[in-house]
Amino acid sequence: MFMKRELRIAKCGLACCLCSENGQCSGCNAGECPDKEWCENRKCSLEKQISHCYECGEDCRKGLLDGIKAYTFTIFCKRYGEEQLLDCLEKNEQNGVIYHREGFHGDYDDFDDVEKLIDFIRTGRKA
Repeated sequence: MFMKRELRIAKCGLACCLCSENGQCSGCNAGECPDKEWCENRKCSLEKQISHCYECGEDCRKGLLDGIKAYTFTIFCKRYGEEQLLDCLEKNEQNGVIYHREGFHGDYDDFDDVEKLIDFIRTGRKA
């Protein structure tokens, strides 16, 4: 799979640009996501009139932020910005880091600690 950077990061922090569904989906921010009707994070960000969960001042774990990947990607964007996350994801993909393997589980899902996952995002190496 090759990153489609133009699809960027979803409202919840997941990487639309690396999603295995990006052949059928224009990304969360295009408003055409097949999951838009049930996505709590999309509804909340629209209500708050923000483009992404990382723009919110709350430390929220609702919806897809309940998972380590989306939550940590959101924290990463709060600290370093979306462009830095995209740069790291692109570099990691080029170095063999897999966003999705068989379904929706990949290398970024193999963590239970936010700081360790942030380090992995930045370096592409597991400690």
